[in-house]
Amino acid sequence: MRILLVASAFNSLTQRVFAELGDRGHHLAVETATEGEALRAAVGRHAPELILAPMLTTAIPRDIWSEYTCLIVHPGPPGDRGPSSLDWAMHEREQRWGVTVLQAGAEMDAGDVWASASCPMPPVDKSDLYRNEIADAAMDAVLTAVDRFASGRHRPLAQSGPDLRDAVRTRPYLRQEVRRIDWAADTTDAVLRKLRAASSQPGVLDELLGAEWFLLGGHPEDRLRGEPGRLLATRAGAVCRATTDGAVWIPRLRPRRRPGGPPAFALPAVSALGDLLPPLPEDGVPLHPDERRRTWSDIRYREAGSAGFLSFSFPGGAMGTEQCRRLLDAYRYACSRPTTVLVLGGGRDLFSNGIHLHLIEAAADPAAESWANLSAMNDVVEAVLTTTDRMVVAALGGNAAAGGVMLALAADEVWCRRGAVLNPHYRLMGLYGSEYWTCTLPRRVGSATAERLTRQALPVSAATASRIGLVDRLLDCQAADFGAEVGRLAARLATTQQVHERIGAKKSALERQEEAKPLAAFRDAEMARMRRIFFDPQAPYHVLRRAFVTRQPRPGAPLQRQDPPLPGRSAGRL
Repeated sequence: MRILLVASAFNSLTQRVFAELGDRGHHLAVETATEGEALRAAVGRHAPELILAPMLTTAIPRDIWSEYTCLIVHPGPPGDRGPSSLDWAMHEREQRWGVTVLQAGAEMDAGDVWASASCPMPPVDKSDLYRNEIADAAMDAVLTAVDRFASGRHRPLAQSGPDLRDAVRTRPYLRQEVRRIDWAADTTDAVLRKLRAASSQPGVLDELLGAEWFLLGGHPEDRLRGEPGRLLATRAGAVCRATTDGAVWIPRLRPRRRPGGPPAFALPAVSALGDLLPPLPEDGVPLHPDERRRTWSDIRYREAGSAGFLSFSFPGGAMGTEQCRRLLDAYRYACSRPTTVLVLGGGRDLFSNGIHLHLIEAAADPAAESWANLSAMNDVVEAVLTTTDRMVVAALGGNAAAGGVMLALAADEVWCRRGAVLNPHYRLMGLYGSEYWTCTLPRRVGSATAERLTRQALPVSAATASRIGLVDRLLDCQAADFGAEVGRLAARLATTQQVHERIGAKKSALERQEEAKPLAAFRDAEMARMRRIFFDPQAPYHVLRRAFVTRQPRPGAPLQRQDPPLPGRSAGRL
């Protein structure tokens, strides 16, 4: 079936819908031009049988929805209406929520219901919840709705009819007046609820050090104390701020944009505050803190029997120069431990999206920072590739892109939650790429598939990634259960005879690789091409990076998926 995806941005959910519907043989196109004549022209070009909007912030024109069936994915249960559905659910501490696929009509969110699915609401950031529990429910509902539409026999339920048992509730946009934190009165839990319900958009507007900022994300702190609202310490780029009964870590800030001023974008809190930040202690935590502590760290290490687990969670999946260096130090420490299996990752959300484009954009010399960041990222990948005394597993609980995918491919095995989406390419950012991809990607999937993945630059579902060899093991579990499932499998793997045999063969395999073509040769060739891009002021990378960071439309043609499916796992994989 020809399906046109209409979205305000090619966000994580739109990518997942695109990848999974494509896996089922549908012919898909994506348009982010969602208003007026541009949308009418897109519909005319694609002549779709169905229009589907996974994430839309504007209304579809009447002349389109009256001629075509247009299905809207609404992040709320049947009967829920309004532009801040998920935000309100988190703000009001809902324990369960849902997603509804409804037909576009004259009134927003009031159309006939084609399908719905429910999901739990764990206490995590909205962006994490959206990419995981909400996305899982959305895919269930979308697949059901598409199948029902394709059958030609299904009649959707009118929200005003007797067959829909859910009460209709329309709520307004959740304004900053409701989100505002009262540092003199709000408890830590209240502050966290407000912060989590606003990440990564729109953030909680607040005044800090004489300026206005949107606070993005929050984590509890159980030991530091101070006058409510006061900054107490820094940690790994985040700031700690006192509440009435404790404190919270705030990892990122975005300045409030002034009328007529340049676009504002999010940065690690310490970087955003810059010279405004007074002298504060850096309150570090050990790599393996007491599990009973209620605190935050972006890198942690633990052990269970002969398995080690090095987990990391960087906001937005972006890994800046310092983050890469700290992760490399932690990796080297993990490799000094007497384990047989080392798991890299294992968190429930984003694995990695590669270098930190926001920090690069904010740098005094973006070209030099691009080079430093990529060099540091390459150092981490090299360390994984050259580990020969234990088996390394990359565990992807959530999405990965660009250099983040290549970091995972450096491991001996890649385990992935079924709901994750991979983007194993760099072209959409105007980059050739590095992280040893010219070695690891063809080795896993074959040269022809590697060329197609990087040329098409399309998202890949976890199921397709498994079929073509990007992923070795699919974990069919909920996001909340991913860490425990990885722990169970890794502990079991560490006790098998097979793992010792594979470790014994790793050193010989690396020696053969070095004789055929040293790893350094792959890195040097990749980095030579990247240097020319980074230090060319006219290179498209600089325009594309700025558009990405400031959330501007990306120039280029609409994405389409009409080629035959990617071939299966390469028989020649090492």
